[in-house]
Amino acid sequence: MNKTQLIQVVAEKTELTRKEAEAAVNATFEAIVEAMKAGDKVQLVGFGAFGVKDVAAKEYVNRFGEGQKVQKPACKKPTFVAGKGLKDALN
Repeated sequence: MNKTQLIQVVAEKTELTRKEAEAAVNATFEAIVEAMKAGDKVQLVGFGAFGVKDVAAKEYVNRFGEGQKVQKPACKKPTFVAGKGLKDALN
């Protein structure tokens, strides 16, 4: 399912227009991203939790660059942990 299909399903299930459903889906995604940028965890009971993990900088050897050492900078990585309700629904 892609974003367009998700918007269509939301519109059908909520009896909203496609434009209203698109606004609702976009607002939901934006709220999740903003919270994660602020370092907050977004927990949707029964579905799962979105979070951010700090990944430390590291140095590795480029196998294809004649042994050159490459520095990978520190970054933030999005995470998702499925909730019990989602796990149960899939099994």
